[in-house]
Amino acid sequence: MKIVIEGAGEIGSHLAKMLSREANEITVIDPEAARLERLVASADVAVIQGNPSSIRVLKKAGVGSADLFIAVNPFVSQEVNIVSAILAKRLGAAKVTARVDDEECLTPDNKLIFKDMGIELMFFPEKIAAEEILAQLRHTASTDNMDFAHGRLQISVFKLEEDSPLLDMNIADFAALATSDDIQFRVIAISRGDGTIIPKFDTRFKYHDLVFTIAKREGVQMLMKYLGKTNIEVSRLMIYGGTEMGEQVAKAATGVIGEIKLIEKDRERCHALSGALDSRVTIVNGDGKNPDFLAEESIREYDAFAALTGSDETNVLACVMARRFGVGLTIADIENVEYIRLAEDMGVDCVINKKLLTAGKIFKFTLSDKARFVKYMSGTSAEVLEYVVAPGSRITSAPLKDLGFPRNAVIGGLIRGSEAQIAIGSTRIEAYDRVAVFALPEAVKEVDKFFK
Repeated sequence: MKIVIEGAGEIGSHLAKMLSREANEITVIDPEAARLERLVASADVAVIQGNPSSIRVLKKAGVGSADLFIAVNPFVSQEVNIVSAILAKRLGAAKVTARVDDEECLTPDNKLIFKDMGIELMFFPEKIAAEEILAQLRHTASTDNMDFAHGRLQISVFKLEEDSPLLDMNIADFAALATSDDIQFRVIAISRGDGTIIPKFDTRFKYHDLVFTIAKREGVQMLMKYLGKTNIEVSRLMIYGGTEMGEQVAKAATGVIGEIKLIEKDRERCHALSGALDSRVTIVNGDGKNPDFLAEESIREYDAFAALTGSDETNVLACVMARRFGVGLTIADIENVEYIRLAEDMGVDCVINKKLLTAGKIFKFTLSDKARFVKYMSGTSAEVLEYVVAPGSRITSAPLKDLGFPRNAVIGGLIRGSEAQIAIGSTRIEAYDRVAVFALPEAVKEVDKFFK
C-alpha cells in the first residue's frame, strides 16, 4: 500500500514507523529537515522536505498514485492540513484524512461539507483523547475499556494486584467460573512485561499482569467480582494541566461530573481557559506537583485526578502524588510509548496516549472495507478490531476451531442482530455478524483476509 504522510510530528512519525513495519511504501513530507532526519534514522521511509500545501511537492511525493494521504502536521494551522488533503484528493489519492484543531469542523453538518470535498476522515487528537478519558471515568475498575454495540459487548483491561483472587489460578480454572449454557465472559489476552500472550488453558495469572477480557453487558458485574474489582463513582474530578487536552476533558466532563477543578501553572493560560470553559469549571493557578498546594486544594476529597500537562515525567509524578493522597483513580497523558508500562508499574491507573488513539482511527483505512473500528489498547502493541462479516467470506466457512485462524489473534465475541455472544471454539460466524477481534501486529493482515 502506498501511503503519503504530511507532517513528521509525534503522530505522523509514529504512523510512519508503524505502517512501514507492515511492508507499506511510506513517504513523509515536512518543511523541517531536522524532523525528517530524526524520522529517517528510526524508520524505513522516504522523505521530502517542502511546503505541504505545494502542488509541486505533493506531486513529487507521488500523491496521485497514493492509496492513502494523511495530513497530520501539528506545526501548521489546520487550514494547511485541510488544503493539503483536498489537493491530494484532486491529484488522485484514493483516500485522504486530515488533522484539525477546531471542534467546529467536526459538527455533523460541517463534516458533510468536508466529505463532499473528498476528505474521508477529520480527526482532532486531543478531543479523541478527552473522549477516551471520559469513557474511563465511567469504567474506573479497568485500565482501559472498549464498548461494542452500545456496551452489549465490552473489552476491558484489568491489572492484577497483590490481593487479586486470580493470582496463580490458570485459565482453565477461571474459564470454569464462566461455564454455563450462556457464557458471560472470557480472557482473550494477557500482557506481561514487554510481551502479550494469547493464553492457553494452562497459562497462569501472575502479579502485575494486565488481563484483557471480553464480557457481555450482563456478565460485567460477575467478571469484576471474580477479579476482585469494583467501580467507583466519579463525582469530583481534578485536572492538572491547562493544555488543549486538559481543556477538552474539562469541556467533555462538564454536566457529566458534578465538580471539576482545573489546575494550571501559567497565569495567562488560566485567563484564556476562564473565557473558554463553562463557569462550572473552577480554574486555579498553581503547581500540581506541589503536595502542600494539592492539600490546600482539598485533593483528598476528589475521586479522580487527571495529569495532562504535556510532560510525561510531570504527569507520572503528579499521579503518584495524588495516589498518596488517597485519590481513587489516576489518569496520565503519556506521549512516549516506551514509558506507558513504566507509568502503569508506578501505580498510574490509566494511561492515555493520543498517538495510539489516533493511529487506530487511521489504521482502519489500511484494512478491508469490512473493518469498522480499530483501537490500540493500553499496555500492549495489539489491536482490537471490529468487522462486519461479508457473505461468503472465509470466516464463515467453518467453526472457529477448524478455521486455522492466526495463532496470534483471537475472536472474542460477536453481535448477531440484537444478541451478544462470547466466542468459543465451536462458534460459527455468520454473514453480517459484527465480530470483535484481538490481534497482535504481525497477525492483523492475515486476520483481515478472513473477512474479505
